Amino acid sequence: MNGQPKAFDATRWTLVLRARGKSEQARVALAELCETYYASVLHFLQREGRIEDDARELTQAFFATVLTGAGFEAADPERGRFRSYLLGALKHFLSDQRKSELRFKRGAGVRFESLEGADSEEQAGLEVADDSPSEMEARFDREWALAAVGRGMALLEQEFARSGKPDQFSTLKPWLMGEPASLSQADAARSLRLSEGAVKVAIHRLRKRFREAVRSEISQTLHDPSQLDDEMRHLINALA
Repeated sequence: MNGQPKAFDATRWTLVLRARGKSEQARVALAELCETYYASVLHFLQREGRIEDDARELTQAFFATVLTGAGFEAADPERGRFRSYLLGALKHFLSDQRKSELRFKRGAGVRFESLEGADSEEQAGLEVADDSPSEMEARFDREWALAAVGRGMALLEQEFARSGKPDQFSTLKPWLMGEPASLSQADAARSLRLSEGAVKVAIHRLRKRFREAVRSEISQTLHDPSQLDDEMRHLINALA
């Protein structure tokens, strides 16, 4: 099971830098970034308390803004983790949405206080209606972690499919996230026509490859490779 799909060839920061401008390469890079993180943003907005239709509409509007070329122009890989940048971009977008809504309500006795003149750090704390930024970040990080795990899982599924063993992956996949309640290793062995010993070895190898795949995915979002172990610990904590 060698090789990786094309989506893993470039780091997320590389894609962000490619996404600047109006070229065809920029359009393709933007589309890939949007496809990769659409579900994370959607689920995050739903967990914020928005109904599904509103969350979906906001998600589409956010990525429509990104696709116009306005979303990643100020991104700088030297500033660290891409997940932090994406959350900041989403906060700015939600802030703009909120300010637009308040402008419409000006005539209805709602007081509007302009944020113009505030520095960027102050704005980051004022851009959303959430009174607890740390809780907001925790929810976003959980969705980010779930997306990274999902992409790692998808990578393994592709590898097993290319090697002609899709049934083995679907049978053993439950052991990646914990012991399955409805299937024993003996049952899996019978289903795959393998010995129990062979199934134990296959599960061990699958878990190891899964960890490698997730680490590979996380590494794509970092400018500094030395942050990888810390980021993996962060991912585990976000899922706890």
